[in-house]
Amino acid sequence: MLRTVAVVALDGVATFELGVLAEVFGTDRTADGFPAYRFRVCSPDGVPVRTSSGFHLTPHAGLDALEDADLVAVPAHQHGTTAPGCVLDALRRAAERGAYLFSVCSGAFLLGEAGLLDGRECTTHWRYVDELQRRHPTARVRCNSLYVQDGRLLTSAGTAAGIDACLHLVRQEHGSATATRLARRMVVPPHRDGGQSQYVEAPIPKAPEAPTLEPVLEWLMGHLDRPTTVEELATRAGMSPRTFARRFRAETGTTPHDWLTNQRVLLARRLLEDTALTVEAVADRAGFGDAATLRHHFTRRIGTTPHAYRTTFRDRVAAH
Repeated sequence: MLRTVAVVALDGVATFELGVLAEVFGTDRTADGFPAYRFRVCSPDGVPVRTSSGFHLTPHAGLDALEDADLVAVPAHQHGTTAPGCVLDALRRAAERGAYLFSVCSGAFLLGEAGLLDGRECTTHWRYVDELQRRHPTARVRCNSLYVQDGRLLTSAGTAAGIDACLHLVRQEHGSATATRLARRMVVPPHRDGGQSQYVEAPIPKAPEAPTLEPVLEWLMGHLDRPTTVEELATRAGMSPRTFARRFRAETGTTPHDWLTNQRVLLARRLLEDTALTVEAVADRAGFGDAATLRHHFTRRIGTTPHAYRTTFRDRVAAH
């Protein structure tokens, strides 16, 4: 049973992510029937640390508090933070004795430094997933997950995804009823649909650098609403369909169909965010033809439906 929680705080610790852990595990709600935790924020030698917001905080304890914690959590730290060897050793010992290891956002990099992501499924903020994979090539980084559990290892994406992961752990340890009551108390959903793809900043669709195909791709970008075929595009490029498909993959890294679908999904995201067009009209404007086809491709690539995506970003739509 989860009873003791130790949070590692180094200089540059992110205040919100640390606050999430404190809100879930460090706030005494036993009077309302919630579980009690022994919650300790820890730093090397227990010395004060500077937060990412510029103020200093005084931890409860030094790293010795990690030695008997059921859960050892690492909140986000300023990008580029490196952990002292004593911290990495303490994280490894916690993993060896079977404690939960939990990172929020960029805290995953500190777990990676300790070698705890090697061969494991994990995630982090969408801005950092490629770098995490480069630094730890044997890790199995899941770029679209709000959180990932691999045995006793739990990693979460950016900021609010830490809340999702905390509630997941509470649900797992204390049951769904407790997690749902806690979510209501915190005024957050007990479970969010979809992955973090829906929160990745969508660039304005544009043609990639493709010397041979640039005229065709520029034409496509201006006519995403039109149905088209590989044969038609090949004719525009003055190539046979087979040669065109081979050249397209060589210059863009993907197939014509996959590239075109991705551009249409990007356009649909912009229309859902920035206009009040119906989903049917968005499907037509983005070249999907009908709402069902848009829903199919949108859900596969973004992890949520067009309607749910618009609801998430409804304030942005209302502003327009």
